[in-house]
Amino acid sequence: EFLRESFAALRHLRPGKWIYTAHAKITDFVQYEHLKDLASALREHPQLRATLGDYLVKPDLVVAREPVDEHEINVGSAIVDEQVATLTPLRAANQSKRILHASISCKWTIRSDRSQNARTEALNLLRNRKGAAPHVVIVTAEPLPSRLASVALGTGDVDCVYHFALYELRTAVKNVGDETSQEMLQLLIDGKRLRDISDLPFDLAT
Repeated sequence: EFLRESFAALRHLRPGKWIYTAHAKITDFVQYEHLKDLASALREHPQLRATLGDYLVKPDLVVAREPVDEHEINVGSAIVDEQVATLTPLRAANQSKRILHASISCKWTIRSDRSQNARTEALNLLRNRKGAAPHVVIVTAEPLPSRLASVALGTGDVDCVYHFALYELRTAVKNVGDETSQEMLQLLIDGKRLRDISDLPFDLAT
């Protein structure tokens, strides 16, 4: 609800018809519709999972955009017709599937034995797409900087980790007086790997 309302408030920065869905199948989106055949094969032959791995990610929350019809595109002047831009997925005349804009993994806390699951899901989304890559982010309430670092440090998979109370966490860590935790938290922030939840709608609008 937070994301729906905040992103709607920024629609002048990122216009479009946006859909918010929990636990959607990625094969429902245009960048991943080619994986439907793989999904069918895995259902018929479960033993293939040992070889192929789990390519069929089901994100906790997704933000998707509806394709745009001709009237909306040509509202100011004649921009497209049946002879131009015939392959772009943004035009509803070309295809009807939604376009995955963001995949959001929601973790109340980050267990040390499962810290890499979200990153593995992110890599699967990036490697197996056809077309534009979606934003891939993690939202968490994890209070320990060391565990935040386990999913936030590094680049190439997750865009960024967002904390639901980053400003309060900084104050709490400072009050505890643990220099190692303070340094790690500041490193993640300065390194552009950790942001507050209030930053998320703006980052999705970029």
